[in-house]
Amino acid sequence: MSESPTTPSAEFSTPVTLTGSRVVLEPLSHEHADGLRAVVTEGDLHRTWYTRIPAPDAVEAEIDRRLGSQARGEMAPWAVRRLDTGEVCGATTFMAVRPAARKLEIGSTFYAKSAQRTGINTETKLLLLTRAFEELRCIAVEFRTHWHNHQSRAAIARLGAKQDGVLRNNDIWPDGSYRDTVVFSILDQEWPAARTDLRYRLQR
Repeated sequence: MSESPTTPSAEFSTPVTLTGSRVVLEPLSHEHADGLRAVVTEGDLHRTWYTRIPAPDAVEAEIDRRLGSQARGEMAPWAVRRLDTGEVCGATTFMAVRPAARKLEIGSTFYAKSAQRTGINTETKLLLLTRAFEELRCIAVEFRTHWHNHQSRAAIARLGAKQDGVLRNNDIWPDGSYRDTVVFSILDQEWPAARTDLRYRLQR
């Protein structure tokens, strides 16, 4: 039996528009395809070996994949749009959603090179975490990244997330290499302090 859009379970996989002072997170659609192609083309992001960022000619298929996961109740996907320029500058999701356990993962995130180190990721995560903890009443939010993605690991730690552990040989990469997955999380009781720090850093 399918979930009604108003049920708590469906809420976890229903992206709603989230607006801050730097960005607006819009429910992902194919209308974002041209903007996301420009994002992954800038700096050849898709060539970074330890990430799964779509190539420019694979953006439509990646949008299809994310919307398919949303339809199955597995994911809530967003496009990230800058408010200063009006341009799409990235994408992000709630994934591995577990409504019954009140848990989810924030992931499948990428930003244009020009959007990195600008506060855009900080505000995006503040918006997502606020929805997760304060609207969906999550008890934990998880982040996962490749062991070799040191930039991502540092960014996750700056959010106030704590490292839970490393899953060795957790996946096989397209080039045949093995992925060790680093797992972080923020718990509901840790959220108030993490929220205060994120707001503080955005005001600096």
